[in-house]
Amino acid sequence: MAARVCARCLPRAWLCRRARQGYGRHYRAALCAELKQPLAIGDVARRPVQPHEVRVDVHFCGVNFADILVCRGQYQEKPPLPFTPGLEFSGTVLETGADVSTVKEGDRVIGVSNFNAMAEECVTDQKTLWKIPEKVSLQEAAVLPVSYGTAIFALEHRARTQPRETVLVTAAAGATGLAMIDVATNVLQAKVIAAAGSDEKCKLAMQRGAQSSVNYSQGSLKEAVKKLVGSRGVNVAIDMVGGDVFLESLRSLAGEGRIVVVGFAGGNIASLPTNLLLLKNISAMGLRLGHYQHQDFAVFSKTLSSALQYCQQGLIQPHTGAVFNLEKINDAFLHVLQRKSTGKVLLSLK
Repeated sequence: MAARVCARCLPRAWLCRRARQGYGRHYRAALCAELKQPLAIGDVARRPVQPHEVRVDVHFCGVNFADILVCRGQYQEKPPLPFTPGLEFSGTVLETGADVSTVKEGDRVIGVSNFNAMAEECVTDQKTLWKIPEKVSLQEAAVLPVSYGTAIFALEHRARTQPRETVLVTAAAGATGLAMIDVATNVLQAKVIAAAGSDEKCKLAMQRGAQSSVNYSQGSLKEAVKKLVGSRGVNVAIDMVGGDVFLESLRSLAGEGRIVVVGFAGGNIASLPTNLLLLKNISAMGLRLGHYQHQDFAVFSKTLSSALQYCQQGLIQPHTGAVFNLEKINDAFLHVLQRKSTGKVLLSLK
């Protein structure tokens, strides 16, 4: 359970300086004051919004594996201590800076941030906010930025998935896996083979739209896929596990197939047998969502807008597996680490 601490209990260089500057009332936030230690719940002083910034009243925040890694010091980004994790959120606009023209007070929005969203309030640049359509709930919207942003990028932008192609999705019952199934099946009209590590997770993936499933804890993924599609293989593989699962996914590809590496949930990074690329004319590629956020924001923004549009149209159905309140942040992290999560894990700030 997260400890509740006051401003005086955290490094004076951070919170006490803010208090002296007189920024007004405080709000609660999850705080990483020391790497590889449980998070605390602290009272953080507000700061003024800059002309291009927006203050958001956060309702839901996604819990992602990246949040856990950054709190362990194992992520590519290393914010100075102490910091608040949280990459994605939904909420309502509280205040706008003088130059803000994209949203107004009271608008419902989703946003992406650089690790500051696990808090009752979040201040962010106006360009990193998107209005939530009328028919989409705040909870549904909170699932979209990371999981569905990744799914749309992987399937549409990287793999160029076509209707009636067969897509193999590993770690299929996780938040991003279920988003992959949703987008591939209901938006792109592809056929999905869901691969997961238990019968229960395979069952959920089937319920969420996969045409068939494979429990790769019970034997060879490649052989199981071969029984389903024959020697022709699958057109696209989306791998989030790494190690042997990646290699078997690669070997399951048809000629001119494409595999997209999204993550390494299994903890092992496989070496790529490039002879297979040559012999079968297949392509292996990676996807890091943050690259587009920082290097090609127009494409990133279009993808999140597409996710909201798909949700508004009823084409996708974001799935929440568990909701924790802010005080249970460490339980939420443990839930993800122990692979108990199916679908998106959210923090509720209300």
